[in-house]
Amino acid sequence: MIDIHSHFFPAIGQAQARAVDAQRAPWLRVDADADTGQIMLGERPFRPVYRALWDPAFRVRELDALGIRTQVVCATPVMFGYGWEAARAADWARQMNDAALAFCAAHPDRLKALSQVPLQDLRLACAEASRAQKAGCIGVQIGNHVGDKDLDHPDMVDFLIHCAEASIPVFVHPWDMMGGSGRMKQWMLPWLVAMPAETQLGMLSLILSGALERIPPSLRICFAHGGGSFAYTLGRVDNAWKHRDIVRKDCPQPPSSYARRLHVDCAVFDPGALRLLTEVMGTDRVMLGSDYPFPLGEQRVGALVREAGFLSAGQQEGILRGNAAAFFGL
Repeated sequence: MIDIHSHFFPAIGQAQARAVDAQRAPWLRVDADADTGQIMLGERPFRPVYRALWDPAFRVRELDALGIRTQVVCATPVMFGYGWEAARAADWARQMNDAALAFCAAHPDRLKALSQVPLQDLRLACAEASRAQKAGCIGVQIGNHVGDKDLDHPDMVDFLIHCAEASIPVFVHPWDMMGGSGRMKQWMLPWLVAMPAETQLGMLSLILSGALERIPPSLRICFAHGGGSFAYTLGRVDNAWKHRDIVRKDCPQPPSSYARRLHVDCAVFDPGALRLLTEVMGTDRVMLGSDYPFPLGEQRVGALVREAGFLSAGQQEGILRGNAAAFFGL
């Protein structure tokens, strides 16, 4: 199997983080047993984690047990640094991308890195995406927005055009979720409600704005978590496009006609959801993504696809391996 959606976090110490931003820069506090730890934001604990997040040898042993041949690793989104001054974020992105490549270096056939970029600055983001590609990253991960700039913002569209022209695959991950500090304080509701909505917002921003009319069709772009709410509500969006001119004013074709310009991972955890996802997107646009090594990820990686009786053996093989090999050129 090829798992396209997994995260890592380098062994950043507090001193390195303080040099960037003493209040917000993330760093890793490893517990005495060296098997568990905590991602910290300044002095504030952010998330408990375990050794697979920062130890590539440990990770590869787990991949062997899970039956994963190759895993694509990308930054834990708290590493993005989109809230910093652009030059500082660019320097940080370079450090993190070099750390990602070092993480993969001892197991080059098993681990492949995506880069991160200072997405708040178009010129610097394009430059770092291209530098990291030349250094060995097989694509770039971006958040679905930067502040109030969604994927239809001219700078974001120009970045995606750059990636299309430079043949840099793009993986879009939701982050900085809406409502996180208001009505969704408990029960991980920002991750359960707002995160799928953020992903759908990114996809619809590209479609309804007409951005996909301007971006070359050669762009390879994949959205995390099965595209969030996108597949389930696409019928509603098409209906609105047919009956409301304010919905279709910038979008010349029905929204559903653009779905197969996009890719998604299959982290949906339910056979019915997977069936709908493959019907909407096409089985060739769905790839295995586990969200490893976090608890919200698929614990038996690939089981949902392997146990899906509505998929042929060839379709299963495509989702588990072949589609990712084509998308990333592996």
